[in-house]
Amino acid sequence: MSTRSRIEISFLTVAVFISRFVFRSHDLYDIDSVNFGLAIRRFDPRTYQPHPPGYFLYVYIGRLINYLVHDANFALVLLSIAASIGVVIMIYLLALEWFGNSRSADSKEGKQSMPALFSGLMFVFSPLAWFHGTVALTYSVEAFFSALLGYMCWRMKRSGSGYTMVTALVLGLSAGVRPSSLLFLGPLFFYSLLSVSPKRRVLGLAALGITLLAWFIPMILASGGWEAYFGALISLWRLVPSKGTVFNSSPATSIARAATIILIYGLCFGVAAIAPICARLWTLANRKTIFSSLKNNEDKALSRKKIFTAVWITPALCFFIFIFLKFVNSGYLLLVMAPLCIWMGHWVAQWYENSAWHRLSKLVVIEICVMANVLIFLAVPFYCSYSSVRHFENELGDVSAGLPQIGTPDDTLIIGVDNHFLGFRHAGYYLPGYLTLEYPEVKLIEGTRIFAMQNGDTRLLSGLPSHAYTQFVLCPLPLGDITYQRYLDTVKKLLPSGDLRSVKIGGHEYATAPIGDLAKLFPESSKAAKESVTGLFHMTNETVNKRRQETR
Repeated sequence: MSTRSRIEISFLTVAVFISRFVFRSHDLYDIDSVNFGLAIRRFDPRTYQPHPPGYFLYVYIGRLINYLVHDANFALVLLSIAASIGVVIMIYLLALEWFGNSRSADSKEGKQSMPALFSGLMFVFSPLAWFHGTVALTYSVEAFFSALLGYMCWRMKRSGSGYTMVTALVLGLSAGVRPSSLLFLGPLFFYSLLSVSPKRRVLGLAALGITLLAWFIPMILASGGWEAYFGALISLWRLVPSKGTVFNSSPATSIARAATIILIYGLCFGVAAIAPICARLWTLANRKTIFSSLKNNEDKALSRKKIFTAVWITPALCFFIFIFLKFVNSGYLLLVMAPLCIWMGHWVAQWYENSAWHRLSKLVVIEICVMANVLIFLAVPFYCSYSSVRHFENELGDVSAGLPQIGTPDDTLIIGVDNHFLGFRHAGYYLPGYLTLEYPEVKLIEGTRIFAMQNGDTRLLSGLPSHAYTQFVLCPLPLGDITYQRYLDTVKKLLPSGDLRSVKIGGHEYATAPIGDLAKLFPESSKAAKESVTGLFHMTNETVNKRRQETR
C-alpha cells in the first residue's frame, strides 16, 4: 500500500475503535448475549449455554479474553470491537483491490484510494454495524470472517493457485464461530475453487474438512455427546425456525421477510442507503462521459466483480427470505455488509470525482450524511440504537434492585418468559441468588422440561422444585412491551381469581402469587416427582458471592 493508504487505513481503524469503545454496552444486552455470557462459565448447548448450534469458537475466544478482564460482557464486547476493526481493514483492502489499482497509472494517489476510503467510511458510520460493535453478539465476528473470506477468495481467483489452503482454513474457522457461515459462505469458496488446479481443490477441501473436525469434535464432547447436542439443535429448530419456512407457510411470510430485509438495509447504511439509486440516476445522466473512458477489459473486470458479489451475498439473502429472519436479528445482514460497503464506496467515489459540483458542496453533503447516520445510531426508536441500549440498562438496574424488595431467595421464586430483553435469562443472570424458572414449560426430545437458572447456571428440571418457597413473582418486561400484558392476561386465566397480586416499585409492576399456584403454570411438570435443586445448583457461598459481584 502507498503511504496515503496506510494513513487512511490507520484513520479508519482508530475511528472504529473509538466509536465502538466509547459507546459500548455495560450489561449483556440481548437474550443471546446472556446465553454467551453463561457459556463462558459452562458450555452446554442443551441448556442454551449458549443456544444451539453452540458457536463453539466464539465462546472459547470470549473465554480466553475473559481470563484477562474477568467480565463476560466486556470480554465479548472487546471481541466485537476487534472484529469490527478487522472488517473495516478487509473492506478497505478489497475495495483498493477492486477499484483503486485498476485506475490509470497517471491517476493521482488520492483518487486511487478514494473508493476504498469511502467504502471504509460506509462501515464506520453504519448505524447497525456500529451498534453490533458495541454489544456482546456474534454478528460482528461473522462479518469479519465474511470480509476476510471474500478477500481471500478474490485473491485465490486472481492468482489461480495460491491462497487455497488459508482460505479453506478461514471458512472452517468461520463455521466454528457461526455454523451457518458454512452454508452462506461455502458457495463463494467452492466458486473460487474453480479457478485453481484439481490438485489444489483436493488440498483445499481436505484443509476445510480438517479445520471443521478440529473444533467440531471437541464441541460434541463438551456438549455431552452426539445425542445431547443434536437433540438440542433439533428441538430448537422445531420450536422456532421450522414454523415459518417457505415450505410450510404462505408466500406472504417470505414477502414480509423481504420487506424486513429492506428495512434492515436502511439501518445498515442510514442515509447512504439511497446511494445506489442516486448512483444509477447520476450514471444515466452522464452515460457518455463515463463510458467513453472505459475500455472493454475494464467492462469485463466489472462484470467479474458483480458475479463474484452475487455469489457472495445470494445464499444468505435466499435463506433470510425463504427460511428464517426476524427484525430483532438484524445482525444477520452484517454477513453481506462488506461487499455492499465496497460497491457503495465505489459509487460515491465516482460521484465525488466526476460530479460538476464544487468540492466544498460535495464535502458538505457527505458531512450531512455522516451526521444523519450518527443521529440514527444515537436515537433511532429501535432496539439497535445507543439510546435503546442505555434505556434497557437503566431498566435492568431498576428491576435488579426492585425485585429483591418483593422477597428473599429463600422464600421467593422468579418466573420469567422467553424474551429478548428482561426475560427469563436476564432475571436468572443478574439475580443469581434466586431460583428462576422459564414459563412456559417446553417439549424437548427427552420430554417436557422447565429451564431453570440459579447461581449463574442453567439446568433442565423434569418436575417442580421441592424447596419450601412461599410465593413466586413474575419478572416484568421492559416498560411499553405489549408482550408483558398478554403474559399477565394468560397467567390470570390460569390462576384462581384474586391470587395474582401486583406491587409497583420504581415504575415497574411486579405480579406475585402463592407458591401453591405454581403447578397451574407448569401442569405437565407438576405430574412428575418434585425435584431437589440443591444438588443441581450446588455452589459454595464464596462462589455465589463472587458471581453476584461479577453480574453487578
